[in-house]
Amino acid sequence: MLKIYVDADGCTVKDEVYRVARRCKLPVVVVANHGIHTPESPLIQAVVVSQGADVADDWIAEHIERGDIVITSDIPLADRCLKKGARALGPKGKEFTEESIGDALAARALSQQLREMGLATGGPAPMAQKDRSRFLNRLDTIIQAIRRQEGA
Repeated sequence: MLKIYVDADGCTVKDEVYRVARRCKLPVVVVANHGIHTPESPLIQAVVVSQGADVADDWIAEHIERGDIVITSDIPLADRCLKKGARALGPKGKEFTEESIGDALAARALSQQLREMGLATGGPAPMAQKDRSRFLNRLDTIIQAIRRQEGA
C-alpha cells in the first residue's frame, strides 16, 4: 500500500502532506532524529531515530518500498529511494526522477566543493506560496499515477 515518508528534519511542507494524507486516506511516516509534533491521526506515524548524520535517511531508505513516496530535499536520500522503486519529491514541488537525479547529485557535489574552497554559493531561495502550490499539485499527480499503476 502506498505510504508517504517525510524526511522531517527541516521539512517545510509537513502540514501540506498531512492535509493530502487525510484527503487521500494515505499513511504518512514522519522520520526525525528529535521529537516532532504531528497531528493526532491514525494515518500519521512519527518515528524518532537516534542522533547522528544520515540516521533518519538510513531508516527511510531501509523501510521505503516500490510505489511509496518520499518527501525530502536530501538528494542522496532521493537517489537511494529511487533505486528502490519509490518516487521522490522535494518540498518546492520538484520531483527527482531517474533522468534528473544524476544532474542533481553532480550539482550538489559541485556546490559542496565550492563551499569547501571558501566560495559562497548561496542557499536556496526562501519558500514562496507558489512553491507550496507546485508541491501540492505535484504530490497529487504522483499519488494519482501510483494509484493508476496499482490498479493496472
